This record gives sequence, C-alpha cells and structure tokens, in this order.
Amino acid sequence: MNTKILLSEDQIPRQWYNIIPDMPGPLAPVINPQTLKPITPDDMLAIFPMALIEQEMSPNRWIDIPDEVREIYKLWRPSPLYRAHRLEKALGTPAKIYYKYEGVSPAGSHKPNSAIPQAWYNKQAGIRRLATETGAGQWGSSLALACSLFGLECTVYMVKISCTQKPYRRSMMQLWGAQVIPSPSEFTNAGRAILAHDPECLGSLGIAISEAVEDAATHADTNYALGSVLNHVCLHQTVIGQEAREQMKIAGDYPDVVIACCGGGSNFAGLAFPFIADRAAGKNVRCLAVEPASCPTLTKGIYAFDYGDTAKMAPISMMYTLGHDFMPPGIHAGGLRYHGESPLVSQLHHAGQIEAKAYKQNACFEGALLFARSEGIVPAPESSHAVRAAIDEAVMAKEEGKERTILFGLSGHGQLDMGAYDAYLSGNLEDYEYPEQKIREALERLPKVEL
Repeated sequence: MNTKILLSEDQIPRQWYNIIPDMPGPLAPVINPQTLKPITPDDMLAIFPMALIEQEMSPNRWIDIPDEVREIYKLWRPSPLYRAHRLEKALGTPAKIYYKYEGVSPAGSHKPNSAIPQAWYNKQAGIRRLATETGAGQWGSSLALACSLFGLECTVYMVKISCTQKPYRRSMMQLWGAQVIPSPSEFTNAGRAILAHDPECLGSLGIAISEAVEDAATHADTNYALGSVLNHVCLHQTVIGQEAREQMKIAGDYPDVVIACCGGGSNFAGLAFPFIADRAAGKNVRCLAVEPASCPTLTKGIYAFDYGDTAKMAPISMMYTLGHDFMPPGIHAGGLRYHGESPLVSQLHHAGQIEAKAYKQNACFEGALLFARSEGIVPAPESSHAVRAAIDEAVMAKEEGKERTILFGLSGHGQLDMGAYDAYLSGNLEDYEYPEQKIREALERLPKVEL
C-alpha cells in the first residue's frame, strides 16, 4: 500500500461543512457581555464583517468556498494523508495508523485554512487592518500570511511566554509584515490593567484576545480575527476532514477512531466534524479530543456560560470552561493554553458524541520523539498530544490482539519549536497538572446569565 495518499487540486472541497444543522439539539444563545442578552448581528459588526457573522449563525449545512480562497488553498491543499507504516512497525501493533498532515501549509499548520477566508472577507468589506491574538504563533503567522496576500495590515498580540519560547514564530510574522506585540502589553487598557496587577504576567490567550478585541473595537478601519473557538472558524477547517474521508476511501479503509489535539477546538473540529456527520448517519466511529493536563478544559472544566476573554469584552458562550481568568502554566503547547472550548465541540462532548483525554507534556514529547524517529516529521508540541493518544490506541490494539484503524491529525510541524524539544531531551521539561483548587476558584467567577 502507498505511504502517501494524495488528491489532485480539483478535489479541494468546494464547500465548507457546517455541523450546526446536525448538532444534538439547538445551540445555546451567545450573550452580549454588556447587556447579558442574546447577541444580535448588529452587536458583532464592530469587529467582524457581515459575511463572517452570517456564517457564524448560518443554518445551512453547506457553504460555498469563494473561488479566490480555493485558488490560494492550492498553495498547499489538498494536504497528504499518510499511512504510518514505520510507526506501526516500531509499535509492533496490528492497528493501521493514518495521519492527515497539515504542516505542509506555508505557515506550517492547519491555521491558514481559516486565516485565508477571514482575510478575504474582511478585504471585501473594505477593512484596512486586522488585529488578532496568538498562543504558539501558528495562528498569528497564518493571519500575517493571509494579510500579506490581500494587502491588509496585521497586528498580532502574542502571549508573552510564547513570544519568549518561540522567537522564530515572531520572526515569521514579521517577515510577512505583521506587527507583533507581546501580551499583556501597554498598548491597551486591558493589557495595562493586567500588568498593574501582575507586572510579571506570562500572558494567556484570554488576555491576548482581550487586547486584540479592544484594538479592533476602538479603530474604525480595523476588525478582529480569531483563530479558533468560533463557529465560522470550525467551519473553515472542515476542508481537513472532508479531504481525509476521500483519502480513506482511496485507501479502502475507514477509521474506528479519529483523534486530534484540542485547545480552542478548530483543529479537532476540522478533522472530526465530517466524521461526526458520518456518526450521526449511523457509522460506528469514535472521535477523541486530546488536551494538556495543565489546561484540562473538557476533562476538568464545567459546561457553563463564560466570557471568551479575560477582560470580559468578548461574547459569553455556553462552553466547557476553566474560568475566563484561569491562568495556565507556560507549557510549550502554547496553542492549547485556552480557558474555554468551542461551543460546538463543547455541546458535542456534553451530549456524549465525542470523547476527551488529557496528557502531561513529557508523555506527549515521548510520543513525538518516537514518531519523529520512525516517520521523520517533527510534530508541533500541540500535535504531539494527538500522536500520544494514537500511540496509546495502537498499543491497546496490540494488547487486545485486535485490529483497529486509527486516524489522527498532525496539525503542524515543530521545526520552530526546537527549544521545547531541547528542554525534553535535556530532562528539563516539567510536567504540570493544574490544581483543582485553582480551577474551582476560577469557576466561582463565572458570569450570571439568566435567560
């Protein structure tokens, strides 16, 4: 059997899959943080173009991908599906392991799948500049790339600890013309308030979101772009799963389990949602979201209304959350350090349609090392969570003496994350398991929403 399963450019999906019509029950309303009432499209116009607002709320199962977006997708899409023959041999497992590799994009991850359309829709709306946040830098570099392709300015508030850990991600953003600001910063009221309380704050995605939203809301020529969590971001990412389904058909196979790392939810949604649609149609497939033990949103959070950011400026959504002012440790998987979870992913988990598992980072890097030494690709620290879970599934198949088909998402490469690998190889990588007392304290400060 081939190692790489490839599609041609004319097989790039022509529509995004919107899971909302296939969700288990109606969605909870999104709440305006100022009025504590359900949000309206007009409420969102200060930071988003109408086209994306319509996608956020669309009841349509399929949404056409603009031709201009598909043309840029051709720079890296369709992405390859690999059969991990060498990893299977290293594990001595009867399981068949496949991985969908998104590290072939110019930015090295799955994030341009949404950055390109977001920049395009904003350009069509006459916006001059986009403001955003980034954790590990994968989203920030992707939006910087997209803005450079469409002639937009780009301001990225990068979580301070990640800005320190991943200087070449910052360099990549600057290469594509973006202004990169370590967050929390002195540039916004939200940032200044955090620094006044904690001058040594390492930053978090919640804080960086607050700064970017404030920036966009206070400048008429600027909109906000988000790299995960929101419905339209999950929508854009479904090109991953749609391609993977077609590639699995070519392989003459179908997964028993689909695995992806999960922070805000865009990567997991992108791979898993098309298979969840199959599940709703009667297919027997498990979908497993994997998160860090230091930021265990799905596995230890609660399902409740919460703010999407630390400064309480972003909309309030029903989601699994650790509390909007939750401050996770400075782990190397910076893209997974978010206090909340996509409302869509959260509802699916609450309804028992998906599973969730949390790992400490040393276990993930151990899996990444085995993967790199067998398959040759260095996984991003975020992706290593999916690698670890896939290895465990394969080992379980070996112990049970059963065949199993495993599909996981390799959401990006780790070639700009070598500081993390240096720490692991030298034995200096710390394991964090966030204390439940801290989580309970953060959850006590959730907003009071009455509908």
